[in-house]
Amino acid sequence: MHINAKITDLHSEFTSVRRDIHAHPEPGFEETRTAELVAEKLTAWGLDVHRGLAKTGVVGTLRCGTSERAIGLRADMDCLVMDELNSFSHKSLVDGCMHACGHDGHTAMLLGAARHLSEVQNFDGTVHFIFQPAEEGLGGGREMVKDGLFELFPVDGVYGMHNMPGYPVGQFAIVAGPMMASSDSFYLTIHGVGGHGAWPHQAVDPVLVAGEIIGALQSVVSRTIDPMDHVVVGVSQIHAGSANNVIPDEAKLSGTVRTFSRHMQDHVETRMQRIIDGICLAHGATADFVFERRYPPTVNQPAETEIARSVASTLVGSENVVSRGLPQLGGEDFSFMLLQRPGAYIFIGNGDGEGGCMVHNPHYDFNDEIIPLGIAYWTGLVETTLGGS
Repeated sequence: MHINAKITDLHSEFTSVRRDIHAHPEPGFEETRTAELVAEKLTAWGLDVHRGLAKTGVVGTLRCGTSERAIGLRADMDCLVMDELNSFSHKSLVDGCMHACGHDGHTAMLLGAARHLSEVQNFDGTVHFIFQPAEEGLGGGREMVKDGLFELFPVDGVYGMHNMPGYPVGQFAIVAGPMMASSDSFYLTIHGVGGHGAWPHQAVDPVLVAGEIIGALQSVVSRTIDPMDHVVVGVSQIHAGSANNVIPDEAKLSGTVRTFSRHMQDHVETRMQRIIDGICLAHGATADFVFERRYPPTVNQPAETEIARSVASTLVGSENVVSRGLPQLGGEDFSFMLLQRPGAYIFIGNGDGEGGCMVHNPHYDFNDEIIPLGIAYWTGLVETTLGGS
């Protein structure tokens, strides 16, 4: 790996920062301590600091030279609401909260880049360091955009990065076009007619209707979508009834839908509604169906993807910038920023060492070994897009 010695020298400092954040996790829109830490450090390094976008978001701005070009770099700050089962010294001190997705590492790497760039200032333009709250299901990226992120901080391109277990240290993964899927939820309440289990002919059984709907929903993917496309329609919850000899009045289903285009979101929602209406009509039941569009697909633009790929290749060699396993069906609310500005999202390998299990696991830990590489990637993006030397 080809990493500037000045960046390598930051390894210990930002490992300590990362572990401090890990020990003090904060869930979405509650990242007050983390935001304060970020703002204090950015201010100390001479950046202009704006606080309060999406409640706890922080944006640090660094200007150098006279160019009007600008770039946005984004890291997420929130933790997951889950218990940590690690035993190392920097484990979570907050019951029920854990940095199980590496946002502590993302924040530390972007802070390291801000620190390094504030010292070397070898670019011509403006860098906005975007520290986003509430990525984990609450749409902090959407809320920052709603609060005027790109009106207040105009950028020509915006970039994001996420650690990824399963890829070795020293490897990046990126692809142009869809990088990650939409993350949508659906909620279905089937209204039948309750009755005694011994006289089902006098009732309209919503459990029977639910069963038929669950089976029929699988035809959305298997029979209405090109097999070369990637779509998931999954029922993850069903709730009905309270006694063995009682046919309930209603049954509730919910689940997830993943697609790689907004067109496919429309298609899946329409097909699901048609199936639900048809089966309910056949049985004399009714239904309330809600298709909740949460995170749109994360779609990388070709030009910005090539910039990201080039920067990563300079650091680790082109053979270590891969597209293996992409796109992925997980969701990411950086997608809301990519709907507003061109940009690219990249994975940085987290390795297979201690804490190398998949994210959202109670034994996960961000790999501090990759901190200098992450800092170097962010720095390289700035130097490449803003003409650094």
